[in-house]
Amino acid sequence: MVSDPQIYWHGLNMIPNLGPKRIKALVDFFGSPKKAWEAEFDQLLEVEGFHHKLAEKIVAERKRIPLLGESKKLAALGINVITIEDHNYPTLLSSIYLPPPVLYIKGAFTPEDEQAIAVVGSRKHTFYGRDIALKLAEDLAGVGITVVSGMARGIDSWAHQGALNKRGRTIAVLGCGLDICYPAENNALMQKISENGAVVSEFPPGTRPLAQNFPRRNRIISGLSLGTVVIEALEKSGALITADYAIEQGREVFAVPGNINSPYSRGCHRLLKEGAKLTEGLEDILEEISCNIVSTSFSNLTKDTFLTTEALTGEQKEILSLIPYYPIHVDQIVRESMLTPSTVNSLLMQLELHGFIKQLPGNNYTRVDGNKK
Repeated sequence: MVSDPQIYWHGLNMIPNLGPKRIKALVDFFGSPKKAWEAEFDQLLEVEGFHHKLAEKIVAERKRIPLLGESKKLAALGINVITIEDHNYPTLLSSIYLPPPVLYIKGAFTPEDEQAIAVVGSRKHTFYGRDIALKLAEDLAGVGITVVSGMARGIDSWAHQGALNKRGRTIAVLGCGLDICYPAENNALMQKISENGAVVSEFPPGTRPLAQNFPRRNRIISGLSLGTVVIEALEKSGALITADYAIEQGREVFAVPGNINSPYSRGCHRLLKEGAKLTEGLEDILEEISCNIVSTSFSNLTKDTFLTTEALTGEQKEILSLIPYYPIHVDQIVRESMLTPSTVNSLLMQLELHGFIKQLPGNNYTRVDGNKK
């Protein structure tokens, strides 16, 4: 007898051709995954849209799936199951249309992952694309933003590596089971990601990386993120599918411009023509999403999270010393600090997250009381 409700979710997810919509219909109709799993043939026919052939398929598939054995298999593989009912299911992902009812994960989600940006692009890429992906991911990680991507060859892998370079959090979403590393050469990268974030899939172990799985993978990448950045993409590219999902989900879309003669720039330039935010670096992203990040971050902070000034780095202290208790424009802070605009924006973001300063309209900042001196 299996009592863990997660294993019933897993069992339903293992039945071919059910998918998120039908799994949701079953659980909604019967009231729990356990009752849905145990439903008789005639009861299954009462669910709207469930015909004889589908009900027969469900009954037959259940007989071949040993739930207790599956539970032991997941444990042996080091894979945890998170369901749509769990408190640690990602909030951003739960708000998309038909979110995956089951997620398999190596690693863990944290509250910080609610401030995430997807960085995606072509498997084939230029040195320019590689350098942009690395630098942008490093900058995002440097201000505490989780980098989400698909662990594919090319831009995706460089994005994960950039976040890891800064010891930041990164999430890889796969189009196969977590017992399969795809591509195979990313085995070491996959291990590092699971130790510094999470490797995630909606597909149960044993699922091969088939072409039809990747659009479903892409909707999770965008669904986990406040926005999606595309760095180099052919005219027909999985990265553009991710961007399309981001638009459908009401998330921001960013595109990095490239050489007009390069085929790897055509997808990004198409997105720019269609209204994507032209992105040259971190500050372009923060302009669009910083308010979301700050409000979400403060909701997760406790008093113990705030730092004392003694705990700040030298650069953080320098920037803080330039900010009075009345509004000062970011351009003046840049001039007085003699640091680059991207560095100043990063430091301002860190100081705001820790409660030392507050951003005002028009890119003005002011120092605030209430933090530990």
